[in-house]
Amino acid sequence: MKRAYYAEEISAFLETASETVLGKLAEKNTFSLERTQLDAWLEEIRILREVLPGLDGTIYFEFSIPRMGKRIDAALLIGAVIFVIEFKIGESEFYAHAVDQVWDYALDLKYFHESSHSQFIAPLLIATKAKPTVPQIFMTSHDDKLLHPVKCNVDCLGSVIREVLGFCGGQALNRSYWEAGRYCPTPTIIEAAMALYGGHAVTDISRSDASAINLSETSQAICEIIDASKKASLKSICFVTGVPGAGKTLVGLNVATAQLHDPNASHSVFLSGNGPLVSVLREALTRDRVLRAKSLGEKLKKGAVMSTVKTFVQNVHHFRDECLIDTSGPPTEHIALFDEAQRAWNLEQTSSFMLRKKSTPNFNQSEPEFLISCLDRHLDWAVIVCLVGGGQEINTGEAGIGEWLDSLDRSFPEWQIHISPRLTDSEYAAGHVIERLPLRAGVFYNDKLHLGVSMRSFRAENVSLLVKQILDRDVEEARQTLANLSSQYPIVITRSLASAKRWLRMKARGSERYGVVVSSEAERLKPHAIDVKSPVDPIHWFLDGKDDVRSSYYLEDVATEFHIQGLELDWVCVTWDADFRSTEHGWEHWSFCGSRWNHIKKEERKLYLKNAYRVLLTRARQGMIIVVPHGDEEDPTRDPAFYDPTYDYLREIGFPVFEE
Repeated sequence: MKRAYYAEEISAFLETASETVLGKLAEKNTFSLERTQLDAWLEEIRILREVLPGLDGTIYFEFSIPRMGKRIDAALLIGAVIFVIEFKIGESEFYAHAVDQVWDYALDLKYFHESSHSQFIAPLLIATKAKPTVPQIFMTSHDDKLLHPVKCNVDCLGSVIREVLGFCGGQALNRSYWEAGRYCPTPTIIEAAMALYGGHAVTDISRSDASAINLSETSQAICEIIDASKKASLKSICFVTGVPGAGKTLVGLNVATAQLHDPNASHSVFLSGNGPLVSVLREALTRDRVLRAKSLGEKLKKGAVMSTVKTFVQNVHHFRDECLIDTSGPPTEHIALFDEAQRAWNLEQTSSFMLRKKSTPNFNQSEPEFLISCLDRHLDWAVIVCLVGGGQEINTGEAGIGEWLDSLDRSFPEWQIHISPRLTDSEYAAGHVIERLPLRAGVFYNDKLHLGVSMRSFRAENVSLLVKQILDRDVEEARQTLANLSSQYPIVITRSLASAKRWLRMKARGSERYGVVVSSEAERLKPHAIDVKSPVDPIHWFLDGKDDVRSSYYLEDVATEFHIQGLELDWVCVTWDADFRSTEHGWEHWSFCGSRWNHIKKEERKLYLKNAYRVLLTRARQGMIIVVPHGDEEDPTRDPAFYDPTYDYLREIGFPVFEE
């Protein structure tokens, strides 16, 4: 696939008239073309025509970065180096956001473009009106052949390119090899949602290597079930399973947006009971749509865009409430995709809520049973897609996937069930109902409905396995897993929160997002300026920039498992309190109330706490640091004996210690 508007040997570019190059750029452009863009291209062409004589290689203009929905102004292949160039025409300052921008482009190639992985990459930021400076050329501390962004003006650009070439030795890049490299990105769920809602296909923004079942295959399998159900007037439910970070939410969004962009498709809706996820996705999609419109010269009101987005991404409880208002007619949508379906409420929780909040006594359906009944109101056909995570029930009243199957068995015998074979695994807690499925008609097993490889961590795919082994106290297995991924996915431990914050800032490059996460039961981290009772706004925390004190970057507000589930960061600091303690007898579960810790005795609450740490420990895409505080001998609520065994347990597994 040709990813640039213009690609040519430097020698041929230098012999081609600027107007001809401009014409080719304009011909490939698919957006409205403003005079300012034409002038910017002409200036970029002029600058590069002045500095490139005497150099052999390839030049690319407007090189596509699908994961980010953006394009690199210019890229050069010269010698052993890939130059990533961002022009700021008419600018006299090197703004921080511009530095991050060119760094992000370079990181995207380094991480996700197959033939760029092991190459030298030099990001260059050109402020054309900047005063003369002495550019600084050096590698980052990551030792991965990626240079720190070089800031220069037009006058020193030629010398910078030649100095970088002298700094970075090696065999010259082959153009054909480089262009043939696969682009295999692993976007965050926010990036993916924006790309899909903007019209990209899932194949543009997801990995497609042989080690993972392609997300497009799973999406296609669901679309085929939808089509078959529609044609034959059937009612079908699909259960899609996957390890943490495997892309279940991405699959749901892909199916929903495919229906959204198809004028002949039926209405669909993406539903989640995860309030922070819904809020963050809605805000991200709205901001992105407004910015896209602005770049095309259009003016859209944010409120109008948000109204449209809200019909596409809904809180499952609001969807339920609408169906309660009109109990006779079916919902508008024939297709409902339920994210984190295992978190739907059981009968007790639903009945209690209906009595307290809706003044509806004697409500006798669990949330899964009622939601199925809503879609069952359609006289012709309907499809429900349940996206199921294993071991992630973290709140009181979450029914697990067994209640969905129980409801189908009890009340909807005519519904067809399309099921991932892995739903039988113990982590999905489907219970005794699974054993009865072979006795039921209309049950179909489909391997494509399971996503077995984590896509969240593009650096290492065994992070979720390591976390499972840590929580299950499989020390030897955890040691082996850690040894296999430590070089790709750094995990370190420390006793100092201040050191952990320095580690995060040292590791993150460009706009890579980092933050501090803690258990919602972590009540005794207040001496470290962490108060889990202080509300965090997930929209600001996940979406705002480095200059906003409410963002994760500031490392002041912290997120709990309730804020972070379903979302992710690049680098994470997990701060471990005394609520979940390692002992010689295994894990102990505690809750702080009043002025003392109380033992948690209910098995259900123990499971929720364990799963909370499972969620916290699987949020990082690139690496994490775990803080286990020292405690305080003078504070009986922070006795070092509550913390030291946990730290020693992690040391025993083999996590390196970060001390600074």
